[in-house]
Amino acid sequence: MSVPQGSIKEVTFYSKALGEELTLLVYLPAVFSPLYKYSLILAQDGKDYFQFGRIGRAADELLHNREIENVIIIGIPYKDVKDRRSKYHPQGEKHESYLRFLAHELVPFLDKEFPTYQIGMGRALMGDSLGATVSLLASLKYPHTFGKIILQSPYVNETVLELVENFTTPHLLQLYHVVGTNEIEVPTTDGKKKNFIEPNRRLQELFKKKGFTCFYEEFEGEHTWKYWQKDLPRALKQNFR
Repeated sequence: MSVPQGSIKEVTFYSKALGEELTLLVYLPAVFSPLYKYSLILAQDGKDYFQFGRIGRAADELLHNREIENVIIIGIPYKDVKDRRSKYHPQGEKHESYLRFLAHELVPFLDKEFPTYQIGMGRALMGDSLGATVSLLASLKYPHTFGKIILQSPYVNETVLELVENFTTPHLLQLYHVVGTNEIEVPTTDGKKKNFIEPNRRLQELFKKKGFTCFYEEFEGEHTWKYWQKDLPRALKQNFR
C-alpha cells in the first residue's frame, strides 16, 4: 500500500528584523485539517532538509504508520554560504537579528496561519552543523518559545559552551544530539578544518552536568547528509511520538 504524500508549498514572508523577504517551504501532512492541532518543526538549512534530508518523505511514512504526532514542517532558507554564516554563526553579524526573526516574527506568523499548540513543547528547532548551533542558541535565548531542539553535528565553540553553562532553566528544553565519530577534520566556510567530535563531547558533558533532558549518540560516520538523512526518522520519532 502506498504512503499518502503530504504537500510542500512555498510561502513568502518579509522579515523586518532581517530586512529581507524569505521564501519558506511549508510541509503539511496528507490528512491535514484545521480541526486538529499541530506541532511545529522549524528547520534551518530549509531546502537542504527537504532535498538532501528528504524530511517530507520521512514525515509521510512516520505519520502514515502513526509513529509520530501531527506535525507541520517549516524549512527556512539561506541565500548562500556567506548569508548562512552571518545568520547562524554565534559571531555572525546578522546572528542576533536572526534569533529575533525566529522568535518574534516567524512564530507569531505561523501561530496565526496554522492550528498550532502555541507552547514551547509544541515547537522544535532543528539544524545540521551551524544550523544546529543557531537552533540551540535560539532555544537558550527563548526557552518558553522553543522547547524541543534537534542537533545534528552542531558547530561548538567557547561562546556556545559558555551560553549553555550560564543557562538557568534546562527543565524547559528537550534535546536530541548526534555527532559522527569521524568528524575529526571538517572543512568549514572560513577555509579551515575543525575537529567537531571533541567539542561536541564537551557540550554533551555540559548538558549532563546542567541536568538537561537529552538523547545523545555518536554515529559511525562523517559530517555529511548521508548520515544526517539516515538519522532523521529516529530524530522525529524521539521528539514527536
